[in-house]
Amino acid sequence: MSINQISLERIAAWTEQLCLIPGLSGHEDPVSAFIDAAFDDERVEHHTDTMGNLTLTAKGQDPEAPRVMIFAHTDQLGLMVRKIEADGFARVERLGGVPERVLPGLRMGAVNRSGDLVPCVMGLKSHHATPQDEKYKVLPYEKLYLDFGVNSAEELRALGVDIGAPVVYRPFFERLAGTKISATSIDDRAGCAVLMDLIQRVLDEPVAATLHAVFSVQEEYNLRGAMLAAERLRPDAAISIDLMVPSDTPDLKDRGELTLGGGPALGLYSFHGRGTLNGTLAHPALLNHLEATAAKADITVQKSAHTGLLTDSSYVQLIGEGIPSMDIGYPTRYTHSPIETCDLTDLERMSELLSLSLKGMTSDFSFARRRYSCATS
Repeated sequence: MSINQISLERIAAWTEQLCLIPGLSGHEDPVSAFIDAAFDDERVEHHTDTMGNLTLTAKGQDPEAPRVMIFAHTDQLGLMVRKIEADGFARVERLGGVPERVLPGLRMGAVNRSGDLVPCVMGLKSHHATPQDEKYKVLPYEKLYLDFGVNSAEELRALGVDIGAPVVYRPFFERLAGTKISATSIDDRAGCAVLMDLIQRVLDEPVAATLHAVFSVQEEYNLRGAMLAAERLRPDAAISIDLMVPSDTPDLKDRGELTLGGGPALGLYSFHGRGTLNGTLAHPALLNHLEATAAKADITVQKSAHTGLLTDSSYVQLIGEGIPSMDIGYPTRYTHSPIETCDLTDLERMSELLSLSLKGMTSDFSFARRRYSCATS
């Protein structure tokens, strides 16, 4: 099936706009507000809960068809100001899995009390003053500091930056060769753009199933948001949209088979393996349905089974008596860094696959756990 260029460019535009909005965990409201304002169609129901999860619901044509929660998180990882030195330098805490090895020398920004991004840089000991034994060491974040260019704590506070101010990679977005894009917070603003495109597809070509599109919060802060939305909605099924790690760079060739541009990836197995001991095994009814839908539509899909990361689905699946859940991902290089990179064709193909999958979820759709299909003679 050929690429839908209108959808691809729509996703590209939304991804760019979303990546340029700072939205640390707990401070996602500007991101959610942008998404909310993009849909003024009366067929879309809007709901925001106490924690900040935004749910946009497009009711299906058949009230007996499944209600499906498809979700992507609006927040990004980053830092938070924990101490302001007398000379105006700021110390930080990590919020989410920020790789300390990328921090020194980065262009950063702190969101002040007015919601403006105050530019700063992460200090880096001058090369000419760095001893040989320090040149190959990764400094822990506790030893790093932000330089805002001020000369005192009073000057910094006058800019509206105080203890608790969220700090993010300085937002940027650019298109690389072909259909590749690189940006801060591709994780998971690209997923949000796919979900926005899916809403538009369902509005343009209504389906039987009801779509609960949830733009969740605080995913990078121990996966807190989406499970509250699932508790309220109690959907028949849930699908998480998030990144997956490819193996198409020189340093990861032995990890797996995912490649940028190879199509959306179906998550068969995820497990964090450290800290949060949780993960997701794909529910067979959902996995079989998405695989069959992709095959019928001639959409190439990839498969992922890896430790090291997990998504909101790991907790959503445990709501009530259990919700059939799985992950679908877009391969992304250089994760949790300021130069995350993915391919727009994977995003467009994902939106198309999810749209067709919803179309196939009619009133007689079964979530029975039929893992295997047996040929009969």
